[in-house]
Amino acid sequence: MRRFPPQRIICLTEETVETLYLLGEDHRIVGVSGYAVRPPRVRREKPRVSAFTSADIPKILALKPDLVLTFSDLQAEIAAALIRAGIAVHAFNQRDVAGILAMIRTLGALVGAAGRAEDLAGSLEEKLAAVTAAARGLPRPRVYFEEWDEPMISGIGWVSELIAIAGGEDVFADLAREPVARDRIVGADAVIAAAPELILASWCGKKVRPEAIRGRTGWEMIPAVAANRIVEIKSPLILQPGPAALTDGLDAIVAAVQAART
Repeated sequence: MRRFPPQRIICLTEETVETLYLLGEDHRIVGVSGYAVRPPRVRREKPRVSAFTSADIPKILALKPDLVLTFSDLQAEIAAALIRAGIAVHAFNQRDVAGILAMIRTLGALVGAAGRAEDLAGSLEEKLAAVTAAARGLPRPRVYFEEWDEPMISGIGWVSELIAIAGGEDVFADLAREPVARDRIVGADAVIAAAPELILASWCGKKVRPEAIRGRTGWEMIPAVAANRIVEIKSPLILQPGPAALTDGLDAIVAAVQAART
């Protein structure tokens, strides 16, 4: 018989791991994604059972979870295999700031911590409002966010929103609404034409090489390259649609935008 709230949860996404820790519900977690790094102690405390698009199904089943948390169509095959094995699965699909806040509230409700989840989401909303207010009326540097280098992929929804909240202008904001990475591929000439004053890069788990960005043909004329304003933001801070993006990720964007104004 499945229990409510679930006592044994497996998180195949990093943001649900961090959220449960922040809610004080980490005792329910019995397995995590291999990419989970927040908080740092999770790497010592919880067994790893998956990558992002693959998972050790026998290991998951052996842990006898009451609930497995997944993310989007990218984990659909994992979810289907678990469902066929009789495991309860909840698939999140947040792609913007509002979706992140909704994920926190939904997860809180799932584990019987709705009040604490509301407090957490509310505190994050207050931070977002404060950062927005602080940037009001200031110059808004043009920003190119690069999620991958070959091919070049621009920022997804929540990243674009956080750039705006931080006081920047995403030069490819129109593409940010596209949830699939292949629909956010941009050409080198398009970036040159956009003339960003700041380049933020987070290559989805791969170390960013600013010298490679500077060395692209014709990019020396881009204001951000000419001024050496190429800033790496680590993937766990900005490419996970969860609390990290709204806290440390946003702080990193704010610092880069402020520096670009000088």
